[in-house]
Amino acid sequence: TARASALAPSRSQSLSRAVECLPLASPRVRQTMGFRVLNLVRPFQPFLPEIQKPDRKVPLREKVLWSVVVLFIYLVCCQMPLYGILNASSSDPFYWMRAILASNRGTIMELGITPVVTSGMVVQLLSGVKIIDVDQSKKDDRDLFNSLSKLLSIVITIFEAVTYVVSGMYGDVRELGTVTSVLLILQLFCAGILVICLDEMLSNGYGLGSGVSLFIATNICETITWKAFSPTTVNQGRGTEYEGAIVATFHLLATRSDKVRALREAFYRSNLPNLTNLLSTVVVFALVIYFQGFRVDLPIRQQGLKNDQSTYPIKLFYTSNMPIILHSALVSNLFFISQILYKRFPSNLAVSLLGTWENVEVGGGQTQLVPVGGLTYLVSPPGTLQALVNDPFHAIFYIVFVLGACGLFSRTWIEVSGQSVRDVASNLRENNMTMKGHRHSSLKRELNRYIPTAAAFGGMCIGALTVVADFIGAIGTGTGILMAVTTIYDYFEIFMRENATESPWLFF
Repeated sequence: TARASALAPSRSQSLSRAVECLPLASPRVRQTMGFRVLNLVRPFQPFLPEIQKPDRKVPLREKVLWSVVVLFIYLVCCQMPLYGILNASSSDPFYWMRAILASNRGTIMELGITPVVTSGMVVQLLSGVKIIDVDQSKKDDRDLFNSLSKLLSIVITIFEAVTYVVSGMYGDVRELGTVTSVLLILQLFCAGILVICLDEMLSNGYGLGSGVSLFIATNICETITWKAFSPTTVNQGRGTEYEGAIVATFHLLATRSDKVRALREAFYRSNLPNLTNLLSTVVVFALVIYFQGFRVDLPIRQQGLKNDQSTYPIKLFYTSNMPIILHSALVSNLFFISQILYKRFPSNLAVSLLGTWENVEVGGGQTQLVPVGGLTYLVSPPGTLQALVNDPFHAIFYIVFVLGACGLFSRTWIEVSGQSVRDVASNLRENNMTMKGHRHSSLKRELNRYIPTAAAFGGMCIGALTVVADFIGAIGTGTGILMAVTTIYDYFEIFMRENATESPWLFF
């Protein structure tokens, strides 16, 4: 089993790996285009930030220590306000995606992991359709490919930083002045470079997993914890209330004479986190962990050794949380572009078809743009069961979109991340292993019965759990909870595998 686990592709490095896919152009055109694109990156390589891979095996204790250090740096950055902001009360284009994108409004971690995830998605898809042709067996190609992804992350960081400042998110540009505007852009740019380096540091083997997954899980868990135990008080016309669901429950029971009515309000109060939301979150956590255990263990053995037998596990969530990450990146960028266009051209028909927006109060006297029409409205979650009843077409479109997108992303991702049937069969053959009871030549055919189905169906199951979590009002959105639970579970498996390869319980 340990040998089979070692053969399985590392999902934490899925943003830095690509394999061949079905060709969409002639070999000569593909080769010319691919090598021309990669070679264009070569002059920029000396100027790109880089974390060297360790020249030795990093012990588990050291990996955990570096992971904690990286997490500490990220959390500090999430609390450091941007210098030069005049007004941060304008509408937030990423309001619905903050927890998922591991970003924090008004801080140097404003952009979060958006540039890294977006660049990784674009580069991998271009590689999958052979617009970028890369041979992962060649070190030079691998370095150029990683440099291209890193360069695109930097370009996206600069573009988003400039767009944030120019669009007036921190105040009118004329009031900010040239110097302050440049300082804001530089702060966002430096933070983006820091995220790239922290993610590369963990992915290269100094820590556990990847920085992207770690930041997402931390941000979502922080959101859930805050909404459960927040001591902040608000007044919405019903007297002073605590924001945290659990704190509010004890406060209501202590201050209200009618305990039954106090409990009813604690479970069903509106516009603030309640116990129903908290219990829904726990239920979704339990469901995801339950489905994580679904897998098919294929018996494999090493040729020439009769008694050497093990299993190769194919999980239901074969691509882990990657479908949700790609879905979130797609929707967040769609929301961002639609809001910017709608502010500039509100009467344009094409822009209105993409999305129409309206200001609504979100508490604390602040307003937020929310989609009320167009494509952005259809792909946004209804939020409650009542919204499902009020607009069934919106709910049906959203369900179909999430299930279809997650299934498609999951099915496609195995082809561009080293997890396809071809890659698994190649890894097994290189280690002289085959399925028990089958010929060596039939290995690919047998794997093809399980892997594509697990990828597509598993992606749709993740999408279905996301929809359920959104409808029952779980804290942190369904997408965020799915990403947090799958990431935590993956970290648990990584930790146990790393601990087993050294000596039992060496870490403790």
